Amino acid sequence: MAGSNALLCARSAATGKTNIANRRTALVDCCNIGFTFSFIVNLLGMGDVMNYSRCFRVAALLGAAISAASQPKPLSSFDPQIKPLLARMTLAEKIGQMTQPDQEYIKDPADIENYFIGSVLSGGSSDPKEGNSLRAWTDLYDRLQQHASRTRLKIPILYGIDAVHGHNNVLGAVIFPHNIGLGCTRNAALVEKVERVTAEEVRATGIQWAFAPCVTAPQDVRWGRTYEGFSEDPQLVRQLAEAAVRGFQGTDLASPLSILACAKHYVGDGGTTFGSARGGAAGLDQGDTRVDEATLRRIHLQGYVAAVKAGVGSIMPSYSSWNGVKVSGSKRLLTEILKQELGFEGFLISDYNAIDQVDRDYKKAIGISINAGMDMAMVPNKYKEFIANLKQLVEEGAVPMPRIDDAVTRILRVKFAMGLMDQNRPQLADRGLHKTFGSAEHRAVAREAVRQSLVLLKNQNQVLPMKKTAARIHVGGKSADDLGNQCGGWTIDWQGKSGDVTPGGTTVLAAIRQAVSKGTRVTFSKDGTGAAGASVGVVVIGERPYAEGDGDRADLKPAQEDVDAVANMKAAGIPVVVILFSGRPMILGGVLDKADALVAAWLPGTEGEGIADVLFGDFQPVGKLSFAWPRSMAQVARHAGDKDYDPLFALGYGLSY
Repeated sequence: MAGSNALLCARSAATGKTNIANRRTALVDCCNIGFTFSFIVNLLGMGDVMNYSRCFRVAALLGAAISAASQPKPLSSFDPQIKPLLARMTLAEKIGQMTQPDQEYIKDPADIENYFIGSVLSGGSSDPKEGNSLRAWTDLYDRLQQHASRTRLKIPILYGIDAVHGHNNVLGAVIFPHNIGLGCTRNAALVEKVERVTAEEVRATGIQWAFAPCVTAPQDVRWGRTYEGFSEDPQLVRQLAEAAVRGFQGTDLASPLSILACAKHYVGDGGTTFGSARGGAAGLDQGDTRVDEATLRRIHLQGYVAAVKAGVGSIMPSYSSWNGVKVSGSKRLLTEILKQELGFEGFLISDYNAIDQVDRDYKKAIGISINAGMDMAMVPNKYKEFIANLKQLVEEGAVPMPRIDDAVTRILRVKFAMGLMDQNRPQLADRGLHKTFGSAEHRAVAREAVRQSLVLLKNQNQVLPMKKTAARIHVGGKSADDLGNQCGGWTIDWQGKSGDVTPGGTTVLAAIRQAVSKGTRVTFSKDGTGAAGASVGVVVIGERPYAEGDGDRADLKPAQEDVDAVANMKAAGIPVVVILFSGRPMILGGVLDKADALVAAWLPGTEGEGIADVLFGDFQPVGKLSFAWPRSMAQVARHAGDKDYDPLFALGYGLSY
């Protein structure tokens, strides 16, 4: 819509008079908004080629029109429509809108009607009983949405899912690089395009809400969720967070190809102290961020500033604590800073059972969290208990009715903005989108993201790029032909898994075989042996899949099988290229010494051809580290400005050919 409105504006302007005093400034404006001079000439017609002032005038108006069209409509602008609806709602209907169970625990779908449920989620590994197919997911969504249409007010449900690197729960979806790789592209336009494709694939199943993007700024790479963050650098996070929100939500949330974004995990989830993990575990996940407010704002708030600016409709507070206080129960963070100071007009959704951690007394925990500013509760299996307790808290005066009305208003703002309240619009899935799900066009975007995410750390004697006409290339390593390791966590299963996790993808081994000439032999051994006589060896090593909790590590050395595979390949006396799949920088040790070339490929997803594109020089490596690469475990939480900061590779490092 923005583009077509701009073109209409431009065509109208083309016939008018123009008075541009500084054509050079106009030309710069034209370039800044992404239009070439030839585009404007073609738009106006060849008869206007010499009318430079008219062309510049049109370029300026195009920029103004697109800028205006891209500004999200304030969510509070829907309040006049919400007020009469809110007045009709009973307390039970209001609390129902604030309640989000997991579909896995809804034993009787009629609960959606009986409890006026406003939202449903599928948590990690919460899949349709019929399996993870595109059709099964679409059928599940439609079944649950139909129950909402039978309630008195017929308010549709919002269905949420963790689509964190593509629609990663569904077989055959395009799986993109995890955010750590996208951070290395430093390409906001590409990140926006990635999330546009993700939005379309999510909408193909009917689902309208992704619990993404994660806009954390991880400060300690031992954290198992490091790969969910774009960068340790808050300014890079800020830039890419805004792009990701635009990608998911588009310029209009009501578009049938837009989905609701959810910036997470507010705030400081990436700054927890090692050893403060929940339950006293020796890790970081769900731990305590022990910094003053100025540091919290400087490092951890920046992604949310950008997300709010981009019009994000929902934000998920973190499990973690700030100086001993659970974020999910902090009025200072949820209401005073986020809603009042930053002007966030959408709603807050708790993380999975996060309210349980606010206080040992569940009813008290609910009161603390709702009064602090939580608007919707993710209560996977305790939804009936949550509803009963919140109703009692309101009746007892412990949770004021204005707080309930504010929460429901915020939820309804988003539903109105998304077009869910339009009675003339069908709320069931558009199955016509199935034809582009996992399509070649979508995979091409992922392949480009893979290319740009790769960081070349070492290239001794210009081993890379390899020749497609080499007599023989020997490939080794446990991850060379393992799509699950290539995709990482949050792929079909919550923690991910090794092996053939999803159809449609291409491993590195397969991509190399596709890329080489007919005369080139490609041989393979998982342990790297048998490489003697090859022109070059490629060893693909790295971490096995993991997600939150399970991914915290006290030691980031490569596994012994990886070290051995590289050593075996090197023993053949051939040049060795090491490709590292990991959700964070690793302590490379002797692996780096034995590698003639080393590529940090992160967790690139299903499109292994993007790696082959760079290995063979069809595309230059352009990725730059979004995290500093530590020299030793003593460096894993050190950053520029610390007196003992001495990384192996600095933030922003990356070679090219």
